[in-house]
Amino acid sequence: MKYAPLLALTLALGACERLSEVGRLPALAPVTSPTAAPGYQPVSMPMPAAQVPTHGGNSLWRPGSRTFLRDQRAASVGDLITVLVSIQDTAQMQNTTAREREGTDTMGIPRLLGLESSLTRLLPNSIDPSALVQTSGAQTTNGTGTLRRNETVTLRLAAIVTQTLPNGNLVVAGRQQVRVNHELRELQVTGVIRPQDIASDNTVRHDRLAEARIAYGGRGTLSDVQAPRYGQQLLDIVLPF
Repeated sequence: MKYAPLLALTLALGACERLSEVGRLPALAPVTSPTAAPGYQPVSMPMPAAQVPTHGGNSLWRPGSRTFLRDQRAASVGDLITVLVSIQDTAQMQNTTAREREGTDTMGIPRLLGLESSLTRLLPNSIDPSALVQTSGAQTTNGTGTLRRNETVTLRLAAIVTQTLPNGNLVVAGRQQVRVNHELRELQVTGVIRPQDIASDNTVRHDRLAEARIAYGGRGTLSDVQAPRYGQQLLDIVLPF
């Protein structure tokens, strides 16, 4: 295999990276701007037509403002906001399929322009022209599928406003890492929110995030034990059975 050396090199580099962490705690990622992360792309969505704000004469009220005092909720790039994640999903599906079919076919040539008597020259004398071909078949298919899922995730995460869209919506992104002994837990949340969905305590529920991406995972000693080894993962991909 011409790709065998490349595959071996890839596995070796991955193993060396893991071996470098032997006897050490999982390293925390440095605090950086979400816009500097590899693969970051500004969000582009359909926007309504721009509207010129109107100001009333001799009025201290600003259009769109909810109070005469300054609003302390997140509104600009760099502001912080707390995202409340509370996911409770329950799904249960059950499918049953049953199919059965039987068929019998019989074909013969008792009369064919008087040529049926010539069949004995080509076939044994005991041939019966009226029953030359007879087939039968039976098919039975039974299938049953059951899916049950129950997920519960409850947490709070501080995110940062990374972009303000032309219609006023805010793009937020947050990441949090917690290391306990030799286990590192990482949480990531990104999405688009409306300013009016931000509560007075500067929090927003996760179900108010459009294009929400919520990831909760980790790595460390316990995660290594639970994950299949590299060789097993490779065999699961390449083996057809």
